[in-house]
Amino acid sequence: MQAALGRIADRIRAAAGGEGLRLRGGGTKDFYGGPLAGEVLDLREYAGVVTYEPTELVITARCGTPLAELEAVLAARQQMIPFEPPHFGAGATLGGCVAAGLAGPRRAANGLYYGSVRDYVLGCSLMDGRGEALRFGGQVMKNVAGYDVSRLAAGSMGTLGVILEVSLKVLPLPVARATLRFAMDEPGAIARLNEWGGRPMPISASAWQAGELAVRLEGAQAAVDACCAKLGGTRVDEGEAARYWQGLREQADPFFAAPGALWRVSVPPTSAPLALDGRQLIEWGGALRWWKTDAVAGDVRASAKAVGGHATLFRGGDRASGVFTPLDPVLARLHRNVKAVFDPAGVFNRGRLYPEW
Repeated sequence: MQAALGRIADRIRAAAGGEGLRLRGGGTKDFYGGPLAGEVLDLREYAGVVTYEPTELVITARCGTPLAELEAVLAARQQMIPFEPPHFGAGATLGGCVAAGLAGPRRAANGLYYGSVRDYVLGCSLMDGRGEALRFGGQVMKNVAGYDVSRLAAGSMGTLGVILEVSLKVLPLPVARATLRFAMDEPGAIARLNEWGGRPMPISASAWQAGELAVRLEGAQAAVDACCAKLGGTRVDEGEAARYWQGLREQADPFFAAPGALWRVSVPPTSAPLALDGRQLIEWGGALRWWKTDAVAGDVRASAKAVGGHATLFRGGDRASGVFTPLDPVLARLHRNVKAVFDPAGVFNRGRLYPEW
């Protein structure tokens, strides 16, 4: 693997002052973020599990490691990546997973806390814009030196450097699971999800669309059975339920194929229904609201901002005004300063996160 590292470093140094590099693993998230620019730096050859300690619930792997391979290694020991990352294609890699910072249906579970991608990044190695390999964090939760820097890599869209290796905290697979469905309108679903969110229930995912609310329960058998009896609803066949949640995670559900731009609107979970035209799917206990709409970007962002949230143009639509919510001047300056430290020549993924980068 040293030869592969050398090739990566040589490409980075050669790109300084040129058109820049577009970091790429499996390319399954090429649709996400700003326009693609620069020469492709394919990172798939730098792959493989480095260390795995099942008893310590920690795995370290290189950036080009396929997510499917990583999940298979964990499943063999009855463990999982807790934030249920979407693949969006067979070639998805660990580096792309962390760089995009996207989590699946389990992100906002209550009962057991799961959380986001950055909540499980214990440490990482980056190669900066000078071609130098840097290591941050470690392989335990109680890290001090460099821990916050390693978390910055999650969601950075590859703008800080090449994510060479990542150490992730993993968790045991749930012993039991069940999915329940309820006929319910949007205000009722939001109210019910927030009510349940304040109780010790093993809810690991939720989704509302077109008058139907689905919740997934995961955990100990006794806890799942007791919650099913308490909540009622219609229990879904296990195979059908698995396909449903997989369809949401990978955006294979028919909702995502409908016409219109796809917006990812993040709001406080108690927020009232948003006044937008189009179709909506609600996840994460009310906090994530997917919109298929032809509304202009300004209207979507204003609706989100009015309730204390923000909106990202996830797929399709007019990207001229940017994909991510513009930062206020102070935050923008901080982001630019961090970028300048890691990538002074602007080699990596130009314009992928913000147009001016």
